Amino acid sequence: MNHLLLISAFATSLMLAACDKPVNVIPPAPVVVTPGPAGPAGATGTQGTQGNQGNTGSTGSTGATGATGMTGASAPAASTPSN
Repeated sequence: MNHLLLISAFATSLMLAACDKPVNVIPPAPVVVTPGPAGPAGATGTQGTQGNQGNTGSTGSTGATGATGMTGASAPAASTPSN
């Protein structure tokens, strides 16, 4: 019985040691560097070259035929004075 108690105590200590959980180590957060204020503006650049001229467009379609005009008034009689 003495040996059984000794083996039981030894087995219990091994089981408790096996169940020991490691301590979680949280790494520190990385340091974020914030940029400073913007510097002065640089010099103005040179003017660019002129671009290519575009292509000529295609000819448009022919329009519809116009309406017939109104008939003109008849000329006055020759014997009537014009003024």
